[in-house]
Order: sequence, then structure tokens, then C-alpha cells
Amino acid sequence: MRAYLPAMPLLRLPRAFAPLRHSVFRMLWLATLASNIGGWMQNTGAGWLMTSLSPSPFMVGLVQAATMLPVFMLALPAGALADIVDRRLFLLGAQAWILLMALILAVLTWTDSIGPWGLLALTFAIGAGSAMNFPAWAATTNELVPREDLVGAIALNGIGFNLARALGPAFGGFAIAAAGPEAAFALNAVAFLVLILALLFWKRTEAPSRMPKEHLLSAMRAGLRFVSASPAMRAAIIRACAFFLFTAAVWGLLPLFVRQQLGLGPQAFGLMLGVMGLSAVAAGFALPALRSRLDRSQTVFWASILAAVAMGILAASHHWAPAALGMLFYGAAWIAAGSTLSASAQLAAPGWVRARAIAIYQLSFFGVMALGSALSGWVGGSFSVPLALGVAAAGCAIAAVFVRRWGIDSVALAETSQGVSHEPQPGAPAAELRGLLGEASGRVLEVVRYRIDPAQRAAFLAAMQEVRRVRLRSGAGTWGLYEDVAQPDLWVELWSVDSWTEHMREESRRTDWDRAALARAAALHQPLPGAAAGGEPAPEAARFLNVNP
Repeated sequence: MRAYLPAMPLLRLPRAFAPLRHSVFRMLWLATLASNIGGWMQNTGAGWLMTSLSPSPFMVGLVQAATMLPVFMLALPAGALADIVDRRLFLLGAQAWILLMALILAVLTWTDSIGPWGLLALTFAIGAGSAMNFPAWAATTNELVPREDLVGAIALNGIGFNLARALGPAFGGFAIAAAGPEAAFALNAVAFLVLILALLFWKRTEAPSRMPKEHLLSAMRAGLRFVSASPAMRAAIIRACAFFLFTAAVWGLLPLFVRQQLGLGPQAFGLMLGVMGLSAVAAGFALPALRSRLDRSQTVFWASILAAVAMGILAASHHWAPAALGMLFYGAAWIAAGSTLSASAQLAAPGWVRARAIAIYQLSFFGVMALGSALSGWVGGSFSVPLALGVAAAGCAIAAVFVRRWGIDSVALAETSQGVSHEPQPGAPAAELRGLLGEASGRVLEVVRYRIDPAQRAAFLAAMQEVRRVRLRSGAGTWGLYEDVAQPDLWVELWSVDSWTEHMREESRRTDWDRAALARAAALHQPLPGAAAGGEPAPEAARFLNVNP
């Protein structure tokens, strides 16, 4: 399935803008830019409003926690739904929900009917809509551009996000100064209306499939199994958690930092965020040159060190000039680490599970951001805002050193393929059992028998380590490898899936890389003497249906 249209000629545009030549991507990118600007205006208004309703550092920190916590709670089901339902309708529903909640918040604020807990509740509701939107939109990118533009499109999404972060807080600050926080909330609703209109113009076509739709719970389990068996995804998640846990302190404490430590008003708050956003946009354009000198792991490491330096500068600042410098460094570090980690996660996931894998990645880093924002608010309230920022700076630097061993440079674009399978094929189901095969069949046990030269034992075990990950990534619930104690050259591989339908999905979920891993293990199989006359030319495969008498 591809929704992008033939590309228009690209006239001397920077390489970062190349994906915009695809009209559908361009339309949705611009509409998403508008909605992100509105979202940052809403965040700015909510944070500033809380400093008036309840100015304690803990309550102000909870505003950011209420924004991010829904992602932690809803990301996985949202990603599963985005993979199994019409993605366009799903995105439309999420935007409509955000629009409704933003209007309610604007009206309640305008009538002075909002309190601190009501603000947190509606911020949480808007965050819930965003949580449903994030994985679906990220997984949609590969439908809007061809593969050669995918990495550029992911980077451009990051540039757009940070451009919105530069403009949105500044617009929000001026809107608050001119007409109060309710103006920022109302403008957020208008921005999401723009995105709804763009989605209505998008004519998405879904590729036909002979397989039935996955159920929500089984889809969620398959997503978790994929991520748990994917070293590339795990590395991206670990590195993201280490970075975002500590850098979340800036988001949680910036309103109080501006008001108490700098003694400035909402315009300065918006402009500080604007400086950070503009720095992030500039760094986004510089990233292609940076990546020619540093690999992905090094980029994230040095971005983490730069973020630690930035938070240290903020902790020591009592004037707007050094504070602006700190925000400048922080914005560059944020885009460098965030876009690199996001691209690594997206490129590690094949199409069938992409939204779920991205959702789990987002669940992880938004969860630690919510935790980091709340913890920094607690430290700031119990001690001081400068101390909280200083602790976050030290923690970010230490964590960056600790997680360097989890490299993210081996990530390659993973796509399913319908090529020739290298896996031994079992016999066709018996006619009398075909009526039992389907989603209600019960668990299916799959078996492959190998005959391995004892001299190749170590090589076979190494190959089977990757085979195990292939089976789990494709949907296996359990996996095991057994050696015959009486005949050391005989081995049995066992794995199970939830149903016959899940077994049928296995083949379509495998990538060419997965098939190569299976072929390496099968190549170590040694046929019995006389195989040409009817021995064992390849590993023997079989399938067994669970029966409970």
C-alpha cells in the first residue's frame, strides 16, 4: 500500500526538504505543523495557568506529567489499533477528541470555572488524544513517501515538531499576555480543525489481505513479543529512557524557572521555549553533516552530554542571557538525540508491527518523561529549582556514559518480503482436520528436527540464538531447543503460536533478514548417509494442534 503521489520536481530545496515533493505528505506535514503549533500553545497556556491556580513546583510539574502520562498508559493499545483498523479513520477520531477537549478547556477557562485539578484532568484528556495519535501518525509516514525518502521524512517530521515548538510557545506567550490562557486553548482547537480537514482530503487505500484482522489483545501481545526479541528496538528504548528521564526536568520546571529564578513574565517564558525550538530546527538541518562524522550511538551520546551542559547552565542562571544560551544548547541536544533515536526505532520495525513497535518506544520515553518531570518538580519543591536542574544535569551525563554499550548503529530498514522461504516446509494439513484450523483452533506447536555434526555444535547454537529471536518476532509465544541425550547429533526446535491463523501470519511477517537467519541454521543440518536415496535432505518440520480431551 502506498498513498504518495508522483513527485513534483524539486527546485534547489535543501536535502532536508526532499520528502515535501510528495503532495500527500506535504499536505499532512503542513497540517500537522499547524496542530503541533496549537499543541505547544496549549502546553504553554496550561503551564502558565497552573502557576496562578496553584504555584507549587509539584503542581506545575504535574502539568507536564498529565500531558505525557496518557502516552505511557495508552500507547500500546493505540499502536495495536493503528495496525489493525483503518488508520485514516483512527487518526480522524483522535483529532476530533482533542478538538472537543480543547474547546471545553477554553470555555471553562474563559468563564473562570477551572481549578488546578480540572486543568490537570483536561490536560490529561488532551494528552490521551495525542497518545492515540502518535503511533498512528509515525507509522503512516512510510505510506506517504517511497523508501528512499523515508529517513528524510522522519527527520523532517522532527524539524516540523521543533519548528512548532519554536513558534507555538512564542505565540502562546503573546496570546496569554493579550487575552489570557483561554486564547491559547481556543487557538489549539482551531489548529486541530486544520488537521481534521487535511485528513478528510487524504484518500487512503488499504491493501487487501486474505488474513482476518488481528484482535486487539493478540495484536498487543505480538507487538510486545516483537520488541522483546529485537535487539535494535531494545537498544533504542534503553538509550531513549536514559536521555529523556533527566532532560524532562526542563519541561517540568521551566515555568517556575522563568517566573521565580529569572523574575520574568509569560512573554519571556514563550520566548525561552522559542529559542530552544529555533535551535532545534537549526540543528535538524545540520544533522546530515553531523551524521557523516558521527554514527548514531555517538550522536546520542554527545547530545546527552550537551543536554547536561545546558541544564547546568540553566541551574546557575539568574539572567535571561545565560538562560537563553542554555536553552539554545538544550534545543540542539534534544533534536539530535530525539530524531536519531526515533529514526532508529522506526527503521527497526517492519510494516506489520510498525505502529505497535513505535508505540512501545513512545510508551517508554514518554513514561520516563512523565516520571522525570514529576521527580524534578518534587526536588524543586522540596529544595530548590536550581538544585533540581543541577541534579538532572549530573544524572544525564552519568546515564549517557552508562548506556553507551547499547549500540543503535546496527539498525537496518526491516520490511516483510514474500520471497522464497529457506525454512523447511511441513506437510499439508490432513483433510479431516482442516475444519478445525482457524482462529479458534487453540495453540499450535511447531517442530523442526535437525541433524548436526557434533563438531558444529557451537556454530549451531550461535545460529539458533538468532532463530529464537526470529520466531519470537514473528509471533511465537514460547520457544525451546532440545538436544537428544542418546544421539548428540539430533536436535529438536519447538515453538508455539496462539492459533492456526497466527501460524499462517508467521510467514508474511518475516523479513529477508529473518529468512537469511533461518537459512544459516538449516545449512548446518547434515543429512543421513544415503540421503539422495531417500534420507533426510533438509531439516524435518511438523505442526501439531493442541487437543484437550
